[in-house]
Amino acid sequence: MSMTHYMSLLASNQPWNLIIFMAIPVICAETLTISEFFIIFDRVKSGGLRTLNKIVGIFAGFYFTGIFFYLLFNAVIPLTTTNGWHTWVDVVAVGFYLSGVLFLLPIALMEIGVIFKNKTDEEKMKIHFMLVGGFLVVAHIAMIFGMVNPEIIDSMSVMPGMTN
Repeated sequence: MSMTHYMSLLASNQPWNLIIFMAIPVICAETLTISEFFIIFDRVKSGGLRTLNKIVGIFAGFYFTGIFFYLLFNAVIPLTTTNGWHTWVDVVAVGFYLSGVLFLLPIALMEIGVIFKNKTDEEKMKIHFMLVGGFLVVAHIAMIFGMVNPEIIDSMSVMPGMTN
């Protein structure tokens, strides 16, 4: 069975790639999500839970930015220049995975005070929640498309009796 580069990355160099590229980002996202619900529900502005959320947000943003650049230069650019993608589904899986940086990096930058400095606590809470939610959406899209066998997509375009 053929697999996307996303799934191939997670399956190779076990268990390290799975830990580095999946477990750590997912554990961070789940920690952010769960703590985010409590922070929003109770309007928490300080304390242990808010500190945990802030530390995880900073770590996840910069950690995933590192992943983004590593995979951009070691996977995306080489695959694109050599036409090595396994159908469009492969591009979608990797593209959506890497787009997570658009959500996690702003969380880190907001937490260290680089962006959204003039927003109220309420506005920052909403932005934070939307960014966490956005990351969860793109990460799940990446996982779904990453699990698709690209041979199925490739063979669909040449199915007998179907016209293109």
